[in-house]
Amino acid sequence: MIQLPRLRLDTKVAKTLDEYQAEVLAHRSYTARVAEARRLFSRYNTKKSATFTSVKAVLTKMCSGARRCSYCEDSVADEVEHIWPKDLYPERVFAWKNYCYACGPCNGPKNNQFAVFVGASRSPTPLAHPKRKKGQPAPRLKKPAAGKPVLFDPREDDATRWLTLDILNTFHFVVTAKSGTRDAARAKYTLEVLGLNRSPLPTARAQAFDGYRARLREYCEEKRAGAPTARLVLLRDALLRVSHPSVWVEMKRRHEKVPALKPLFAEAPEALSWEPLPGAAG
Repeated sequence: MIQLPRLRLDTKVAKTLDEYQAEVLAHRSYTARVAEARRLFSRYNTKKSATFTSVKAVLTKMCSGARRCSYCEDSVADEVEHIWPKDLYPERVFAWKNYCYACGPCNGPKNNQFAVFVGASRSPTPLAHPKRKKGQPAPRLKKPAAGKPVLFDPREDDATRWLTLDILNTFHFVVTAKSGTRDAARAKYTLEVLGLNRSPLPTARAQAFDGYRARLREYCEEKRAGAPTARLVLLRDALLRVSHPSVWVEMKRRHEKVPALKPLFAEAPEALSWEPLPGAAG
């Protein structure tokens, strides 16, 4: 889970989202805003919507591989995900910076799970609305407690700063942030809420590792054979558009400790500066 590239919407599309958001904010009560956010998002986020077709097109460009999920980097992204849940933050329901493209296996379990650090606390405070009891009227909702978000935001955070991928054995993400810090709490919470070590993700990462290594080996072989620059650029870009970019980030970070990688990066030290590219549209 790496930080997504910063791409902009078409000015007209961005203006339309602002207009949709204004419809929500026209309601004075928080409870009414939550209800309106749900209603309008379902109304406007349709296959026939030119606005959301454009939104999805830009989100697709931000994904790795062939439109892979912004969270797990594996499954097909087919849901416009609210990083800050719309049921808790109706004022962000049409905010462009609150969107990423996610898959059902990530977005479903996450749902409205969200937490914040209140004040100077290092412990997450989970946020949730009271459940409606059968036969009872809908409760009046309260705004969530103010605080800094715990869940990593792929639009703003590079999770690889606080999570390390074990590319020598398990291919699980492990928390490497200092124990007892907010960073460690955020890393642990994100892993649990999104299930980033669930099966079969470690297997897929191991396969991605083999794929990246094979592509880098091919690059080194053709470089050694004197291939023209244009050919080497094509090989580089093909490597950088593979899914599971977190694997590539970790390969660069730990190449000197991995016998299968050390000679390849020694032969192509320029690869250490290669950053993942947005994937192919589709």
